[in-house]
Amino acid sequence: MNGPLEGKTALVTGGSRGVGKGIAQRLVRDGALVVIGYREDDRTALDAVAECDAEHGDGRMHAVRADLTRVAEVAHLFDRAEALVGGLDILVNNAAVMRRGTLADSSEELFDDVLAVNLKGTFFALQQAVHRLREGGRVINVSSTATALAHPSQAAYSASKAAVEQLTRVAAKEFSRRGITVNSVAPGAVETERVSATVAPEVLRQWGRSNAFGRLARPQDIADVVGFLAGPDSRWVTGQNLRASGGAL
Repeated sequence: MNGPLEGKTALVTGGSRGVGKGIAQRLVRDGALVVIGYREDDRTALDAVAECDAEHGDGRMHAVRADLTRVAEVAHLFDRAEALVGGLDILVNNAAVMRRGTLADSSEELFDDVLAVNLKGTFFALQQAVHRLREGGRVINVSSTATALAHPSQAAYSASKAAVEQLTRVAAKEFSRRGITVNSVAPGAVETERVSATVAPEVLRQWGRSNAFGRLARPQDIADVVGFLAGPDSRWVTGQNLRASGGAL
């Protein structure tokens, strides 16, 4: 398989469904060997691997189960990924949860869960990556336009993603010593199976009307932006937050 990522390897957290799955598929098409991390749904992860095997042949994608809220499991994920693909060049921190709640009504449990996955998981994945990624590698953190919209019902989620964007800028300085770029991508609303199943159709239409193209993003729209940042042409881009929102705020 020829492509700009031929000979490269990647780890995509939260890679079994939605945007993460789209990113993993894009990296495989570009030639990379990809490990997808997932939290608990074995069937969905195995289906993603089987789909990739059917299209690209066996061994292009692997799945590893890990709970990123536990630091020991973050290390285990990297251990298994390196064992499966022989070292790592690219890390995509995509795993996230979005639980709605205002400042007034968010519980401690909600806050802890959102911050543990979205921020703690990203932080300690970066900690592993700074020692493990090969020189000249790529890190892409997935943020959200929620950091700009400041919607009251997304208080903890917005805070967690704003922290990820700042962490991206800090990490870019630290990783630069080894020629590794670190950037974040901030999608707007994306039409995934989970979103379609949990959000009312009228709300989805309203979200689509909020951007320049009048539709929701598809996972591939975001995956293609990540594909650019993971590839050789992004060598002079680091410490940036790239909004992939179709022109929405």
